[in-house]
Amino acid sequence: MLTRKQHELLMFIHERIKETGVSPSFDEMKEALDLASKSGIHRLITALEERGFIRRLAHRARALEVVKLPEQATASRGRQPFRPDVIEGGGRPFAAEAANDTRELSVMGKIAAGTPIAAIEHEQARYPVPEAMLGAGEHYMLEIEGDSMIEAGILNGDLVIIKSSDTATSGDIVVALVEGEEATLKRLRKKGGSIALEPANRNYETRIFGPDQVEVQGKLIGLIRRYH
Repeated sequence: MLTRKQHELLMFIHERIKETGVSPSFDEMKEALDLASKSGIHRLITALEERGFIRRLAHRARALEVVKLPEQATASRGRQPFRPDVIEGGGRPFAAEAANDTRELSVMGKIAAGTPIAAIEHEQARYPVPEAMLGAGEHYMLEIEGDSMIEAGILNGDLVIIKSSDTATSGDIVVALVEGEEATLKRLRKKGGSIALEPANRNYETRIFGPDQVEVQGKLIGLIRRYH
């Protein structure tokens, strides 16, 4: 499963190649996804390459080739896919194609995208989310505190939508419970017998744990950004 930013970048690259025959520059990709630096684009491209969606071509400028698209992608969507599905503070869908039907999800407190803080708390509020952003399974929401995932487009104060799961694929952004006490949102990498929790901010370091020290509690599937 692709994260929202990975999907946005993949579709932007696909549409640009279809229009011009050449993949976009890193500056164009950074601007399209509204990221602060090119390092975020590098991370997204690496993730897409690892998942088999794109391929880097040797000895060619702007050497990216789209190998496959997600099943839900259609050619008729044009340049729109790189617009994030964000809900404004009033609760109305930002993306025109979002479904009118909503589901109320529990907001279970704050989670760190930085130094881990207290583990997930009890329900603090409920928030309506378009069904189009969800799918089967149980979901809940958390409020982000910190800036270690900003290069993945996850900012302080965002409400992230989490699908409950106790397993994850290497490369997924997950809610990780560390040593049964601290919860954090990070990209999970499996490295041999160890588990790495990677930030998306060059100012933070990757933390390495044993497999019995990290418990996956859910996977990121989307976010809501409120403007004050």
